[in-house]
Amino acid sequence: MLTPTVTVVDEAIIPQMFQDMPAPAPPVSICSALLVSKDATAIQPISEFMHQLAISTEVCSEVSIAPFLLNHRKFGATIVDLRLGEQARAFLKKVRLSPSNRTSVMFAISDNDAATAAAFKNGSNFVITTPITGSSIDQSLRNAYGLILREHRRYFRCPVDVPVTLRCPGTTEVRAHVVNISEGGIAITTTALLKPGIEARVELTLPGHKSPFAAESTVCWCREGHVGLQFISLSEETRTELGEWLSRSLEKSLPESVACNFRALIHS
Repeated sequence: MLTPTVTVVDEAIIPQMFQDMPAPAPPVSICSALLVSKDATAIQPISEFMHQLAISTEVCSEVSIAPFLLNHRKFGATIVDLRLGEQARAFLKKVRLSPSNRTSVMFAISDNDAATAAAFKNGSNFVITTPITGSSIDQSLRNAYGLILREHRRYFRCPVDVPVTLRCPGTTEVRAHVVNISEGGIAITTTALLKPGIEARVELTLPGHKSPFAAESTVCWCREGHVGLQFISLSEETRTELGEWLSRSLEKSLPESVACNFRALIHS
């Protein structure tokens, strides 16, 4: 039996942490959750329930470290223990201001009504009240699971190796290869010099499709032969086609226990 994936972060490993990021998620995990708490009676059961839903848990016991993680990782869910004090309450607001994690599904752990009300006011989607029990965690996480899966699908980058043509105004067409594709854009490999801000029409054929996929895009970043492009214009038909293809690809990558929930979600 697999044990829950729990990563504990403390201040001593911050320099090494920055060198290693982004860290790949374990194969059984659909996404990571950031749990800001130092209470073992909360950490263990929450991590175990997250594991049952194929979500790995990264535990941060110091609120002062949590913003570093927030700025360098993408989390499908964030759980903040408000019993850690004012810094924890302030961190709730930082989550909603984070470019990468503002749409993360957020939980607060609360031990009083005032803290619960403040948590919802500061953007928390759910509150787990103390004393923490298996039933209270189960109810909160299962109510949130659909939101977490939707968040995961929105940011899902599907690895793919297909040729792509870029047509840039005033230049010859560029031939490249796709590394991954998401709802918002693609990453490619190319020897061409493409600077951020350049607009290009991307044309490719998704695996399993006969008709070509085309979208207007702009170069967001470029480093060492890898280029990231953001879609800026997609027809409704193309957007729907891409979303359906990504959903099927995501479903194939999920553990079967999670795939069942995912199929129910996308067909609901």
